[in-house]
Amino acid sequence: MPKTSRRLTVHPPTLRAVEVVRITDVTPGMRRITLGGAQVGAFTTANGFARPGFASDGFDDDIALYFPHPGQSDPVLPVQGEAKLIVPKGPRPLSRAYTVRRWDPGTGELDVDFVRHGVGVGTTWAYRAQPGDRTHLSGPRTSKAFPVGADWWLVAGDDTALPAIGRLLDALPSDARAQVFIEVAEDAHRQELRALPGVEVTWLVRSAPLTAGTGAPPTEAVDATGAPPTDSVRATGAQPTDPVHPTASPLTDAVRAARWWPGQPFVWLAGEHTAVRDIRRHLVEDRGVPKDDIDFTGYWRRSAVVALDSDGAVPDPERTVTPFQRLHDLTGLVAPLAIRTAVELGVPDLLSRGVTGTADLAAKAGADERALGKLLRYLHTLDVVTETGPGRYALTPVGDVLTLDFIADRLHPTGVVGRETLGLYGLTESVRTGRAAYASVTGQDFAEVRAEQDYEDRHLERLAKFQPALAAPIAASDLLTGVRHLVIHSGGAGAHAREYVAAHPDLRVTICALPAQADWLCRDLPATIPDERQRARVGVREQSVFEPGPAADAVLVSRALKALPDADAAHALRRAAENLAPGGRVLLVEEVFDTEGLDEHDGEDDLLGLVCHGSGLRTAAELDAVVVRAGLTRRSERTVGLGAIVHELVRPAATD
Repeated sequence: MPKTSRRLTVHPPTLRAVEVVRITDVTPGMRRITLGGAQVGAFTTANGFARPGFASDGFDDDIALYFPHPGQSDPVLPVQGEAKLIVPKGPRPLSRAYTVRRWDPGTGELDVDFVRHGVGVGTTWAYRAQPGDRTHLSGPRTSKAFPVGADWWLVAGDDTALPAIGRLLDALPSDARAQVFIEVAEDAHRQELRALPGVEVTWLVRSAPLTAGTGAPPTEAVDATGAPPTDSVRATGAQPTDPVHPTASPLTDAVRAARWWPGQPFVWLAGEHTAVRDIRRHLVEDRGVPKDDIDFTGYWRRSAVVALDSDGAVPDPERTVTPFQRLHDLTGLVAPLAIRTAVELGVPDLLSRGVTGTADLAAKAGADERALGKLLRYLHTLDVVTETGPGRYALTPVGDVLTLDFIADRLHPTGVVGRETLGLYGLTESVRTGRAAYASVTGQDFAEVRAEQDYEDRHLERLAKFQPALAAPIAASDLLTGVRHLVIHSGGAGAHAREYVAAHPDLRVTICALPAQADWLCRDLPATIPDERQRARVGVREQSVFEPGPAADAVLVSRALKALPDADAAHALRRAAENLAPGGRVLLVEEVFDTEGLDEHDGEDDLLGLVCHGSGLRTAAELDAVVVRAGLTRRSERTVGLGAIVHELVRPAATD
């Protein structure tokens, strides 16, 4: 069965000043703010950058709204750059993400819905806003089209997902088939939604409204990463559930009991993190739905918030982490190692499945009961688990994050990222010698790890998920105009090829890859490129980046140099250009280390590159030196997608 897919459109990052046009209370629990203004259209910023008009094509697009810090009248805002928004660090902008409920290009108006809750920056602003008030927004960063290849939809979400579900129903074709489940706090929160003959909408009402003012501590929703909320509700003021007696939500129960229609479904889930996780787990494990056919977002999670003494509806940003605590968090080793041990033993997953006793946990995790008890006691001090009775435990909201696949992948020593991270145990050696230390701490070079087929399969599956954000903008640009044969050296090359052959009917693509990568690509291409005629124009060739490829009009080398020392990187570029046709180009995509805007994540990538490969991220000047050493000349730079730079490189004789 082919993968369902949603075509991705990337929008240029743009900060816009907007104003409140109208305010409508859709239900007692939902307020709609209509925004508009001159900068919803195309405009030129004060620092001279031309920005396109606002666009939102996906039913689940989200934007960021910016709010003043408590006690301030004006918000801290990012600075508009040519291809990105530059975020100041002291203090950082206070922003929340919300779904675009409606976008009308004709009137230049967009609607944003806010769920009423107790303590939250965004919702408090919405319920105090007046027509004419000004604010700022950015986004959406990307828009996703409807899925291709699905016979019917399964949609499930709570109050927080209503804006996206409403927009989805507005946009579905009249012959669409769907089962839609919506959980709301009370009956009065139901909304009038577009009715379609093939769409069944089931409303579910929680037995106890999840609202503030019920004696529960003030709360503010945060998304699945522990960051600020990432969609319209992202702040519901919900009461924490009793960890001693965890129960499935009405939404979870309804999906489990749903009739299963024939054909291939596409699933869209959004709402409280735990409910979304449990529904997704049921669909994958019990219904056999491929993970690729499920879009899911844990919009919010329950967590305590300290309110301002002067304003009980606004969180207090000062009563947070002290500098001493921050330094402790940065330097302590026991906590991260203990948490990684718990993930390696599968403890968070077992707890989320209802295994709570220390003896049962030890038996299922293959651990010593006494020793595991020590680990659980320590995790309790970290607020990762809570003790629900003698020798019995449950996950806290912090611990619940550990059940997310992408978090576990980073922390488990056999995960795609986790295995790479093992090299950090040799950081001292690498800093002393300037060379890779991975082999000294793991017993094998990282190149040997990449040669393992199982690891390479998982590595490439992970890479492929992120490639459309780069490939789609390249395909839509003129970078491939006139190119008849393109050679690709890139992880996730199949996703690149799919976008390029779809956009250019006469283009032929050859993917060059080492044997383990080539094996995965050959197995994956039928699902990634289901169109046989398009797939026939894509070939896979076993070859390293150090060998001259077949004759071609252009060669794309994407994010392949971080793992190579300068001399090897220059040699690879030289080889890539060796069999170019006259006037041919090397299209190089490579992240650089921004020395002007230091970023923690860039720093992490840089150190991982050092310990695993002896290299790392290059500065712009260092990348220039590699290009010169390869005997090539940069003809142009092009910024595409979410700020990625494509360098057009040519041999000097081809510069005229």
